[in-house]
Amino acid sequence: MRRRAIAFALLSAALFGASTPLAKLLLGSTSPLLLAGLLYLGAGLGLLAWLRGRLKPISRGDVPWLGAAVVAGGIAGPALLMLGLARTDGATASLLLNLEAVFTAVIAWIAFRENVDRRVFAGMAAIVAGGALLSFEGKPHLDFSVMLIAAACLAWALDNNLTRRVSGADAATLACIKGLVAGSANLVFALAQGASLPSLGAIAAAGVVGLFGYGVSLALFIVALRDLGTARTAAYFSVAPFFGAALAIFLWPEIPDWSFWAAALLMALGVWLHISERHGHAHVHDPMTHEHEHVHDEHHRHEHAFAWDGAEPHVHPHQHGALSHSHSHHPDLHHRHRH
Repeated sequence: MRRRAIAFALLSAALFGASTPLAKLLLGSTSPLLLAGLLYLGAGLGLLAWLRGRLKPISRGDVPWLGAAVVAGGIAGPALLMLGLARTDGATASLLLNLEAVFTAVIAWIAFRENVDRRVFAGMAAIVAGGALLSFEGKPHLDFSVMLIAAACLAWALDNNLTRRVSGADAATLACIKGLVAGSANLVFALAQGASLPSLGAIAAAGVVGLFGYGVSLALFIVALRDLGTARTAAYFSVAPFFGAALAIFLWPEIPDWSFWAAALLMALGVWLHISERHGHAHVHDPMTHEHEHVHDEHHRHEHAFAWDGAEPHVHPHQHGALSHSHSHHPDLHHRHRH
């Protein structure tokens, strides 16, 4: 499950990173805020069509967390970013966007007490440094817009940590809801500012890019959150600029300079430090009842109230009794304990 979660986090980063140069092709005369709305709506409507009535209910206790995550990451984040982008240069914006992973990790470590050691910290630092090096295009221009873009990164970091609280729910349903709400809000804001809709072809293209770059990417990110915790998932996801830069080189052929390869090495080092991490100690599991995809490992030794065909992994509501043991683990759904 851990290896799959790492693969999902990296695939999520690849899809989101690839969406950046593709979205750039769509920008043209389209308002950035309007394009953000179309991308999010493409994600929400695409997932809604794929689910076709198979939306899973969200528990009442998860609604406030999900609502706050949508407001922070789907509405406030894009609006703050667009305001900042209108007043600063691309080099500064690209550098500042690396703050999202830093803010996400700091909130996870301080507010939610996810465990961190020197290896994990060094891996995060290497990945962020690689992203900064990849994004640097000259001397950054610093002004008030920096605060707006940094605030957008903080909003997305809050979104990541709030989504962690509901990551046990169906990932596609969560991504669908976030896409529909965020897309509708951004579209209304853009139209209220006087933006006009592009051609039907551009709208369809934005929808496809949004479905994969935002919708599928977000669903994979949520599954990774479930098994890796917030800070580690954010670290893997922050390699997205590398995938975006690689696709941009393919779309606009040019020989990458030394900074591209140096950034790739730093990011590879950071990912290796995280993949090779081993964290284990004696810990206690409190009794709980929830529903998520699982296999019958030592944490899931329960009876079934239905005829089970032996297939794994599978999903159903199940109970956990109190358990005390010691093994290597990550801050997943069952290991969000204090140290």
